[in-house]
Amino acid sequence: QVRLVESGGGLVQPGGSLRLSCVVSGAMFRIYAMGWYRQAPGKQRELVARISSGSVTQYVDSVKGRFTISRDNAKNTVSLQMNDLKPEDTAVYYCNSPIGDSPKWAWGQGTQVTVSS
Repeated sequence: QVRLVESGGGLVQPGGSLRLSCVVSGAMFRIYAMGWYRQAPGKQRELVARISSGSVTQYVDSVKGRFTISRDNAKNTVSLQMNDLKPEDTAVYYCNSPIGDSPKWAWGQGTQVTVSS
């Protein structure tokens, strides 16, 4: 059974930075594409960044130039560096392996990111 454990969220002022991490267990991590999703209050969960097994990255327009996704196959970890955070980035952030935009595995608990002054 695959387990996803996200961490690194918190409260940050606009313009600030956070680094999220997700540890994956129970899967051959290195062969899977990975992604970061987020769900804001009252909105659908959306995929905001993905990284292929070969470390090719893609981002939605709203986070391009501000967020960077990376992976460490030795540690079964995918990370999301978030800079220049905006109030509209406030959401619960989750990692998963995307198939198209849909998640392959059951969700973890997520990590809350709140951007507010």
